[in-house]
Amino acid sequence: MKKTTTNSVMMVRPVRFNLNKQTAVNNFFQPSEGLSDAQEKALGEFDNMVEILEQEGIDVHVIQDTLEPHTPDSIFPNNWVSFHANGDVGLYPMFAENRRLERRMDILETLYEAGFEINEVYDYSEAEQDHIFLEGTGSVVLDRKNELAYAAISQRTDVDLLVEFCEDFEYAPIVFHAYQTHHGQRKLIYHTNVMMAIAERYVLVCLDSIDDKFERKQISSTIKKSGKELIALSEQQLSSFAGNALELIDKQGNSKLMMSQSGVNSLTDTQKQQIEKHSKLVGLPISTIETLGGGSVRCMLAEIFLPKNVK
Repeated sequence: MKKTTTNSVMMVRPVRFNLNKQTAVNNFFQPSEGLSDAQEKALGEFDNMVEILEQEGIDVHVIQDTLEPHTPDSIFPNNWVSFHANGDVGLYPMFAENRRLERRMDILETLYEAGFEINEVYDYSEAEQDHIFLEGTGSVVLDRKNELAYAAISQRTDVDLLVEFCEDFEYAPIVFHAYQTHHGQRKLIYHTNVMMAIAERYVLVCLDSIDDKFERKQISSTIKKSGKELIALSEQQLSSFAGNALELIDKQGNSKLMMSQSGVNSLTDTQKQQIEKHSKLVGLPISTIETLGGGSVRCMLAEIFLPKNVK
């Protein structure tokens, strides 16, 4: 059985954060224009988030971004890399050309030097040449305990490449379609991890975003059969990034659910009680990053499941 949660995360500290117009074409959470002081505001939010995570007992490995090449979305590393408990690493093909520049092998070297064991690297990035994409744990939300890989199909999440990933990392694919309303039309949600988050004992999921009744029933049934409590989110809560959350554990093994403050504020008292039966709910104020980046807390955290070298 795979390890469910981790105490260690990798985060990338931004140097030129702003609206990425290459991702805004199909990320309907993003606005049309950036901000002149976006980097300053985002950096303050980032540093504050790191401080809160460390206060909550999380082991945070901060990687400094570089001025060149310009990668406005480097703050969201979970899309290009994933780290697994057997020492394997996944590298993923990215839809936006400027996001492909975020893949940095020196980061793997830094983690190795920090004592993490790296065995095999599965590099799927060549699929970009064929315009095929699978954006890491943005595209694929993993139930590591039950070895299930949930994926909402979109321009950034290819079914065939998902199957290849599942064969390599030993997961069963759970495929469906999720939508959001944009200018009165139903549009595919760009990443699965904005509409669902899987914790050890519960799942946050916006079933209302799954328009097909059969698919909605399949997802609901699969979650319940996996032994987890289903906590249903509304589309308004999805828009507030309540679904883009991540469960971590502190050094004593206590569960903490990391969610943006806007996501926390959108929850009902009943939903908060459901979560707090299992986890401490930690709100993180990152409004600038959310608004311009179109992603939230989960996107900023690359979980490190890699084993530690024993010396």
